[in-house]
Amino acid sequence: MSIECESENTSFKIAVAGTGYVGLVAGVCFAEVGHQVTCVDIDKDKVQLMKSGVSPIYEADLEELMQKNYAAGRLEYTTDYKSAYREADAIFIGVGTPEQPDGSANLSYIATVARQIAETIEKDCLVVVKSTVPVGTNDKVQQFIHDFLPREGEKTTSNGAGRSIRVEVASNPEFLAQGTAVRDTLQAARIIIGTDSKWAEDILMKIYEPFNIPIVSVQRRSAEMIKYASNDFLALKISYMNDIANLCELVGADIEDVARGMSFDERIGSKFLNAGIGYGGSCFPKDTKALEYLARQHGYELKTVKAAIDVNTDQKTILYKKASKRLITFNGLKVAVLGLTFKPGTDDLREAASLENVPLLLDQGAEIYAYDPVGKSNFSKKYPEGRNGKGSIKYVENIQEALDGANVCFVYTEWGEIREIKPEVYKELMRTPLVYDGRNLYGIQEMEEAGVEYYSIGR
Repeated sequence: MSIECESENTSFKIAVAGTGYVGLVAGVCFAEVGHQVTCVDIDKDKVQLMKSGVSPIYEADLEELMQKNYAAGRLEYTTDYKSAYREADAIFIGVGTPEQPDGSANLSYIATVARQIAETIEKDCLVVVKSTVPVGTNDKVQQFIHDFLPREGEKTTSNGAGRSIRVEVASNPEFLAQGTAVRDTLQAARIIIGTDSKWAEDILMKIYEPFNIPIVSVQRRSAEMIKYASNDFLALKISYMNDIANLCELVGADIEDVARGMSFDERIGSKFLNAGIGYGGSCFPKDTKALEYLARQHGYELKTVKAAIDVNTDQKTILYKKASKRLITFNGLKVAVLGLTFKPGTDDLREAASLENVPLLLDQGAEIYAYDPVGKSNFSKKYPEGRNGKGSIKYVENIQEALDGANVCFVYTEWGEIREIKPEVYKELMRTPLVYDGRNLYGIQEMEEAGVEYYSIGR
């Protein structure tokens, strides 16, 4: 996947702080359209890994573009932030803003980078925050940078001439989805930029010109809110459909029929109508809690978002509760777990349903055999193979090994290879063909005809 940069487009010298999903993907894509990019990270081993052409995250197309642009001399990686920031035309901040216990966003990494920028830059520079931050944060970042800029006469530029430096902060939230992050960046539906001056707006317009994507230019605080409002709206749709799915089970309706009927209404659309065991990942859980926290800080109760959070929390363990009613105990049972990541196409485990359910199963003495095509390494860091409390966990290389002789199976991630399992495979391999499917991958009638006792969501 690529976008060719046309010769008349201006090339900017860009530094990107942070090489996680947001920062690394942004940096690589900026290089792909012709800008000169330096990605900064504090982890020396990670920087060396990226220099060798290996991506530290599992993401389609990313490694290929890393290698291509590094070889072309448009992309560099370093731990030396001073050299990266000193002569940059624009510095994009893509560091993490992890959730704190009260639901607020931790802005300490943003503050660290902001101070480094202030103490390092030697020319006019636009600082662009891509990290998801609460409304009003960019105002604080700009003030924070100005607080730490050298006073006039304290510092000279590299050519020896002392002068004041113009630095402004802009908001440029990302809307990528893990697993399709490169495509979502290079072929985005729109680019949101939030600026409070024509100078900053013009720079960002020129940086994004070679992407040839519609740009929505608004004030900084509006851009910050667009990010939260967009993510939380999608989370609302998911939780709403899961709530309806739970009611469907009680009244004898089928959530898939309901979703199909709803999808023809253009006002509703067909996306994010699939029922399941809840949303996960790095965005929706964190962003819903952060916006709900922000509302409370301003004396307002964001009832819809709060409801989405509550529904999602309960939804993640709904199949475990169903299975607990069906089985006397999980103690000593072989439990097949298919899928560990929060979604297919990524090795990210953040807020994955597996992280809620595996500890419950282990605490009940289950002998878990877990399969995931890319998530086993990350999961084993949290739950090492072998005995874990009352239960145990073994990571297997194929689905058949997980199912062989199993007493019960839980499906948590809709990987293609899991979706392709034939119903009769469960019947043939499992000691007791008892399947709890959190992603509605199989037809109810097909599973029944194959002799599988099958439970799904809302059907």
